Amino acid sequence: MGATSAKKDVKKVVLAYSGGLDTSVILRWLQKTYGCEVVTFTADLGQGEELGPARKKAELFGVKEIFVEDLRETFVKDFVFPMFRANTLYEGQYLLGTSIARPLIAQRQIEIAEAVGADAVAHGATGKGNDQVRFELAYYALKPDITVIAPWREWDLTSRTRLLSFAEENQIPIARDKRGEAPFSVDANLLHSSSEGKMLEDPAVAPEEIVFQRTIAPESAPDKATEITIDFVSGDPVAINGEALSPATLLTRLNELGKANGIGRLDLVENRFVGMKSRGIYETPGGTILLAAHRSIESITLDREAMHLKDSLMPRYAAIIYNGLWFSPERRMLQALIDASQQSVSGRVRLKLYKGNVICVGRESPNSLYDTRVVTFEDDEGAYNQEDAQGFIKLNALRLRLGAQIGRRGGTL
Repeated sequence: MGATSAKKDVKKVVLAYSGGLDTSVILRWLQKTYGCEVVTFTADLGQGEELGPARKKAELFGVKEIFVEDLRETFVKDFVFPMFRANTLYEGQYLLGTSIARPLIAQRQIEIAEAVGADAVAHGATGKGNDQVRFELAYYALKPDITVIAPWREWDLTSRTRLLSFAEENQIPIARDKRGEAPFSVDANLLHSSSEGKMLEDPAVAPEEIVFQRTIAPESAPDKATEITIDFVSGDPVAINGEALSPATLLTRLNELGKANGIGRLDLVENRFVGMKSRGIYETPGGTILLAAHRSIESITLDREAMHLKDSLMPRYAAIIYNGLWFSPERRMLQALIDASQQSVSGRVRLKLYKGNVICVGRESPNSLYDTRVVTFEDDEGAYNQEDAQGFIKLNALRLRLGAQIGRRGGTL
């Protein structure tokens, strides 16, 4: 369906709306360009911003159906925690804070579209980034016949000047700090904050301290370590220092602890799904603590081969989430395997937080596979027969010995 025919057909669209300048321009542009009714959806994922103004702005534009929803508990329980069961890192470092938020926003948009009888959804992602892919793959996976409107790929508002001119022409309120060129863009939720663009585009230049919002500098962190415990049940954290907490409350608490100890900063050049490399400054204080704690409790509760299999699949699982395929069959299949591995991952981890570091200093579990009788350097009272190692070693050395013999005869392997 071409853009022209789509404009004629759309009667009602659900817009992912932050209330900021860009999505406010998009809201008015949709009304003018498509002549359709716009429904706004604003999600509180813990970005730390007041969402009341978003509702008021939508009302100014004559929007009749306005959805502002607190999804923090759903976000952490159904998206962040399942991802952390896999110890997920994209390209070995990135904790996927932006990537994991998009499927929830898209899912709720589709649910709202079905509830209000909308025939289209719209987002504010640009045509250069990953988010357009993440949103739209989720839309189509959940509602194959939905019409998707991506204004940044359609309109001619391709510069800051044109965007501001459109806003002024259409009486869109512009905050004083939005009139100048922003030094970098920010995306945030309860898991992380992401800063990129403008003054951060040169990967050779270190980010200035003004970039960081969720953490203090490690050098400024206290000279004394903070010691905490985290309790896990079936792979998910449930308590800090013995206090049971809801998923969102627990992550919020870990964020506070991480911030105070300078934990969770990452300066990363990553490979975007759309093909380019990009530089981002990420802050994931609570997630960084959680990753270290989860790996620590797994170290005593997971079978060796189960752990190694899970670790070998993690990069693929991370790429699936990064590329926007949360609702794909392959992600669901991997999730089933990951979740099955977590049945015995329960217990307590003791950590020290110190100047940007997360240090495990103890772990215990009723399901522990660690047996002091077997590993001790003292008398193991027959728990382990050291003579068994001879046959084990010889069998594993057999192929190496045969290969060496061929090599001595001048052959090649």
